[in-house]
Amino acid sequence: MALEEYKRKRRFEETPEPPPKVATKAGNRFVVQMHDATRLHYDFRLEMEGVLKSWAVPRGPSLDPADKRLAMQVEDHPVSYFDFEGNIPENNYGAGTVIVWDVGTWQPLSPVAVQGKYVPGTEAEAAAMLAKGDLKFRLNGKRLQGDFALVKMKGRRPGSKGNEWLMIKKHDDQAVEGYDIESIDTSVLSGRTLEQVAGDAGSAEWKSRPAGRGRLKAAWLADAVARVEKKKQEITTEGTEKHRGKTKRKTSVSPVASVVKAVSSAAESSSGPVKRSMPAKIHPMLAEALEKAFDGAEWLFEIKWDGYRAIAFIDGGKVRLVSRNQNDLTPRYPELKDMAQFIQAKTAILDGEVVALDEEGKASFSLMQQRTGFRPGGKRATANADVPVLYYAFDLLYLDGYDWRRVPLEDRKQKLASLVVAGDVVRFSDHYAEHGKALFEMARQKGLEGIVAKKRASFYEERRSREWLKIKIRHRSECVIGGYTEPEGSRAHFGSLVLGLYDKKARLIHVGQAGSGFDQNSLDEIWKVLKKLETKKNPFFGEVEALRQVSWVKPELVAEIEFAEWTDGTSEGSGPKLRAPVFLGLRDDKDPKECLLEDARV
Repeated sequence: MALEEYKRKRRFEETPEPPPKVATKAGNRFVVQMHDATRLHYDFRLEMEGVLKSWAVPRGPSLDPADKRLAMQVEDHPVSYFDFEGNIPENNYGAGTVIVWDVGTWQPLSPVAVQGKYVPGTEAEAAAMLAKGDLKFRLNGKRLQGDFALVKMKGRRPGSKGNEWLMIKKHDDQAVEGYDIESIDTSVLSGRTLEQVAGDAGSAEWKSRPAGRGRLKAAWLADAVARVEKKKQEITTEGTEKHRGKTKRKTSVSPVASVVKAVSSAAESSSGPVKRSMPAKIHPMLAEALEKAFDGAEWLFEIKWDGYRAIAFIDGGKVRLVSRNQNDLTPRYPELKDMAQFIQAKTAILDGEVVALDEEGKASFSLMQQRTGFRPGGKRATANADVPVLYYAFDLLYLDGYDWRRVPLEDRKQKLASLVVAGDVVRFSDHYAEHGKALFEMARQKGLEGIVAKKRASFYEERRSREWLKIKIRHRSECVIGGYTEPEGSRAHFGSLVLGLYDKKARLIHVGQAGSGFDQNSLDEIWKVLKKLETKKNPFFGEVEALRQVSWVKPELVAEIEFAEWTDGTSEGSGPKLRAPVFLGLRDDKDPKECLLEDARV
């Protein structure tokens, strides 16, 4: 990665970070910087080829060989970044506080061992190992010492950027079993903590700092807020000037606004929270789909998080996470067991989304797939526990003996924001009033999945409701896998997945084939599952249009599919088809019977 990428991401008139400049003198230093940005992480950098080769390590390097730390390779940094400590202002890339956690020297280890031991290597060997994706090296730092390896993950998932590595400590005299990086939180250069560098020495320990009463925004999200607020101010100013001039503004109602108004019902009057025992089961409120974004004074707009929906039951310091189809998710995400410590309540029920964030703080479905692995039929398969997740809470349903479901949404969210202590485990999903179009445009520019519009006065209904509307940017659909086609050329196992959706009569209608989006690992894993589900019975109703021979499987798997648009069937009796479908991953949080053609075509 060249320094052009480093330069492109930064506005040097606003950030104290050093400008891009490739060093002419070779060096062999390394630095680990503790970076409290969107989420706390550690930046590991090796001086090499005139720059600092850089990786973001969410949970930090470890001296325990049993810890395989996820390391996301990021853009090269200039060598002058080596001793950078300070605050990157809001609205800038990587906004947050940085301290130097460790410094020292490093040397490459030859990939050819001598008598079973690694020996020092050359710069040429280091460059070759880096290109190959298996870099072995020795650190001599103030805190990190001994032999390590950075290994690029070969099983690249659909949608992945291909920058996922693992940082692994080798077994040697410097290995420390049970190493706890969180016990050391000061700079090796200044001795200061993150809070002291940030000018907030009196605040709570960094691991649980409140950060704005539950609101913790990434730089890209802060940009969005600024744009939305600016838009709101412009509209307010325009309206005030026209009023002063006694100019009556002719109101035109767009077709989308008409639809929204027609399908939205007035909320009933609220009597406030109701005292009752804590419900044992909640079916999440679901949003109807809408194609176009809109503005509206009676609406709140939120980011649509690209993860897994989960209801969080908090009782006596314990957390239970339940999926939308009532599966227990608690064992799957052990790091979320501490969530109760960051919710100021004895008992509570929250609605939210379990997400995996990329280095820019955006929810990544690809990373989520890497974390969960393929789990068809509820069975555990390959998963990567080194991909961290957190819980974005966006609704409050129950609190300390009182049911909040018949309280207007705006009041529920206001109360929820006061309860959440934001950090690396849980965050409050904020909302933006009135201006959905501006938020939608920001989401489009940032490559997000979309937004959700919710009526301010809406109550929580355990069903799909048009009081909530989801507006997606990229077309996506969860489809049922009913078969696979024969492979061609050098392709192994299968050519494409044969997809379907259920119609109003509960008949599985063929909607196309997805033959792209796979790598060799996903082909291997999905093939193993498909073979177990093979059947001679065709699960589809009506014609199945395929150019190659189809083998049928029981319709028990749900695939996440991204596509360009819907097209009409090519023959009489043929259903609509997905244009240019791409496989993103398998989903086990949806029942195949929930994959409805009527909902998908909105």
